[in-house]
Amino acid sequence: MDSFYLLLLLIPVLSLLLLKGRNNYSKGLKLPPSPPGLPIIGNLHQVGSLPFRSTTELAKKYGPVMLLRLGFAPTVFVSSPEMAREVLKHQDAQMCNRVRLEGPRKVSYDFRDIAFTPYGEWWREVRKICNLELLSPKAVQSYLYVREEEISNLMNLLAEAASTPVDVSEKVFKLTDAIICRIAFGKSYKSRGFDSGRFAEAVHDAMSAMSNFAASDFFPYFGWIIDNLTGHTATIDRVFRNLDSFFDMAIEDHLDPNRVKPDREDIIDVLLRLERDQFSRIRITKDHIKGVLKDMFLGAVDTSAITMTWTMTQLARHPKVLKKVQDELRSYIGSKGKVEESDIENLPYFRAVVKESWRLHPPVPILIARETMADCKLDGYDIPNKMRLHVNIFAVNRDPRYWKNPDEFDPERFMENPLDVKGHSFEFLPFGSGRRICPGMNMGIANVELALANLLYTFDWKLPNGTTIEDINMDELFPLTLNKKTPLMLVPIPYHWQKA
Repeated sequence: MDSFYLLLLLIPVLSLLLLKGRNNYSKGLKLPPSPPGLPIIGNLHQVGSLPFRSTTELAKKYGPVMLLRLGFAPTVFVSSPEMAREVLKHQDAQMCNRVRLEGPRKVSYDFRDIAFTPYGEWWREVRKICNLELLSPKAVQSYLYVREEEISNLMNLLAEAASTPVDVSEKVFKLTDAIICRIAFGKSYKSRGFDSGRFAEAVHDAMSAMSNFAASDFFPYFGWIIDNLTGHTATIDRVFRNLDSFFDMAIEDHLDPNRVKPDREDIIDVLLRLERDQFSRIRITKDHIKGVLKDMFLGAVDTSAITMTWTMTQLARHPKVLKKVQDELRSYIGSKGKVEESDIENLPYFRAVVKESWRLHPPVPILIARETMADCKLDGYDIPNKMRLHVNIFAVNRDPRYWKNPDEFDPERFMENPLDVKGHSFEFLPFGSGRRICPGMNMGIANVELALANLLYTFDWKLPNGTTIEDINMDELFPLTLNKKTPLMLVPIPYHWQKA
């Protein structure tokens, strides 16, 4: 937020320019209620570093459809299941466009990805490619061998570290990194300078760069000056070069005529095949391929690791729940030695634990900004064309009208009410819903469930000596996704069946 404070210093100099550009979008309209704001910056100072929490609190006073004036970008925040249903289902066709934000523009190859691409022909085509080729249930199942091999590698590493504290956050990040790297790129690139540490740094930098305050997104007439002065533009450029160089290297490897033909296509193979075939109505270019790889790289690695970290954190804080879920796993799996993917559907309490983790800690607590494509109404309020709009999933998932004691970790609630995660139950939307539902949902579920089940089946988990439940830090960090601010340190103790 350094650029925010610099903006405050520059306001007296630049306010005339800003006032000159003020639009009159509000004339004659019944707009949603809005908290009082400050001149020029509006409500920006009320958003803070955890906007999903601050806007949840504001919505308690101003309602589930609330207007915040973020500089010169009026933005509607929706925070109830009923209004989420309106936005993501009933009016999805009019509210599914993307805002062309400067922060993500470069990293998305000028909006040639999936996540940030405005609604249109290319977006429809790439979604079709994802649904049919890249992330279909059949495609996800075809990568089962990758999940199994990498999870087995992690189990062996943890067994070697038995009875000593390990950074669970780091371990699960490296796991998802390895899985996604092999699925997307066909292999690990450790020998080429992109080991897990380099990947972790690249993911963190990219997520932070896209989520950090970009003045140009809120002050169109002079924001670019502030972004240059604060170094935001230089950071985006550096992050882009880092990712782009890796994507270039991976694509060149796949185009090498001497490359040994793999037994199975990875995602780059599929995209290059589609580029050659050109059966789609939209011509696929290298930048489109890189944009899709960016989504795989950033979205899949980060969100899966986040869910595993928060789930293990909550279980460490709730020993009775931990024992119950381990009892279920070990009773059903027996002495087989590992949990297989086909076992998961027969583990209802385990699945309830994961769902409760998703409810409390949705990987993307505020959905990426939408933009209306027509004049709309929400809860009786006018929502003009080209209005920015966010759905606060964090607030939706904790609505006290639907969830008893909504801030408590209680998997039993999903035993009594087995909602699915596919975006049909609007009081529980860990992956969003509608046209813009997370395209990697099937992949994310598969990665998370199989890895967590094996972690809980194979090891008992204890706190390090001298640590109590009260010492577990629950602070959050928000670079687009809901990260745990501090590492989770736990002690893995191998579970020996002969002693059962």
